[in-house]
Amino acid sequence: MALRLYNTMSSQVEEFHPLRDREVRMYACGPTVYDYGHIGNFRTFIAVDLLQRFLRQSGYKVHYVMNITDLDDKIIRNAARDNVSVQQYTAKYEKAFLEDAAMIGIEQPKLVRATEHIAQMADFVAKLVEKGIAYRTDDGSYYFRIAKFPRYGKLSKKDFSGMLDGARVDVDEYDKDSARDFALWKAPKPGEASWDTSIGPGRPGWHLECSVMSMQELGESFDLHAGGEDLVFPHHENEIAQSESLTGKTFARFWFHVRFLLVEGEKMSKSLGNFYTLRDLVLKGHKPSSIRYLLTSVPYRNQLNFTFDGLKQAAVSVERLRGFRQRLTAGSLPSGSNPEMRSLASETVDRMRGALDDDLNTAQAQAAIFEMVRSANSAIDAGGLKADDVPPLLAALEKFDEIFAVLKDDDGPKIKQVFDWAPTEGRDQDISAGLREAVQSGQLSDAGIEKKIAEMQAARGARDFKASDTLRAELTAAGILIENTKDGVRWRRK
Repeated sequence: MALRLYNTMSSQVEEFHPLRDREVRMYACGPTVYDYGHIGNFRTFIAVDLLQRFLRQSGYKVHYVMNITDLDDKIIRNAARDNVSVQQYTAKYEKAFLEDAAMIGIEQPKLVRATEHIAQMADFVAKLVEKGIAYRTDDGSYYFRIAKFPRYGKLSKKDFSGMLDGARVDVDEYDKDSARDFALWKAPKPGEASWDTSIGPGRPGWHLECSVMSMQELGESFDLHAGGEDLVFPHHENEIAQSESLTGKTFARFWFHVRFLLVEGEKMSKSLGNFYTLRDLVLKGHKPSSIRYLLTSVPYRNQLNFTFDGLKQAAVSVERLRGFRQRLTAGSLPSGSNPEMRSLASETVDRMRGALDDDLNTAQAQAAIFEMVRSANSAIDAGGLKADDVPPLLAALEKFDEIFAVLKDDDGPKIKQVFDWAPTEGRDQDISAGLREAVQSGQLSDAGIEKKIAEMQAARGARDFKASDTLRAELTAAGILIENTKDGVRWRRK
């Protein structure tokens, strides 16, 4: 079965074929490094990571490029406010993003930065001016004349037939129904960072940055462009207009957009107090693997409602998979093989891949692996699983984890690493003293572990789930894996 993806450009699910056989060139709009990344950002980044992992598993050679937006209106404004250079301002947040991404299992693509491509951006603008598609204003700024691109609106499906020729907008983000000439190059303002270039002093507009960097790395036409749904208009619409006006070629063949998430049924907002960065959740004791699992539990085009109950259930699901793997490897099984178990492993891989081929249906892929776990556990209990059945079942788990990346027992070290980071300013860290002590020491005595487990069980028996969860987080952070079995709670050091 071939991979089929929803293409925002055509508004339908299409069979995905790259321009070059077995070679995929894809570009994703990465973070704007003016603050720490929130879980909505990371839902998008994880979805794109999952896509490129699946493409590689499917035998494609993947050239995956992501930009770091280290230059835009917000960054310029904040750097000027703090009286530091743009590079000084963004360095902290870029470092935090890369640490966060690694912590949650995102494989690092090739990274490109706006500030490293200023000269190429100026040259791009000059070529558009030569073609009569861009024009210079009296203050030295340059704008794209959208009346010169009749197909403007083809991605967002907006009707701009009545747009005003010559009306301009110079901010990077604007009303979703505005159709005005947008800034390609912004003349310097007092106190703002600027660069001297072949077209004069100034700085590029946000939309220009991605066009230049993606085409430089992947060519004038490439296979897939990804980002959050908020980027469809105006950002991606403007990328298409300026790129295709210059080259006369299709800019990107597939457009892959990830839907926003809700938090406890509401739009995530600082004013509502439900705005969470990735590190906020880790510092509250939640595992990176649990967060990643939850963010992949709903297919990327569907609304995901992020809840703390859901996060707890995600942790249970991950531990169930890890426990199953341990049961396969640690148990003493009779020799021989059971054809039903081998068929189960093979059919599970086919079901997982079939689900992911169907527009990355991650929910069905997860359901397939858990059906295998249920059936195999029942077989173990009934004496129907043999020693030779273990490798194919483990191989199916490995196929799953090549995509979902949640099974490695490294949550403890990852949580420990978070305390080396600069804290998130102005936010309640909500960390118990015991968690901090366990993390920083990295070790607990056997007696200390037994004591905390007893306290955890007592808290749960008293229905004090917050205290129970805090104690479990302390143990996890100290590198202790806890398993609930029919014989009681077992633990081991990672």
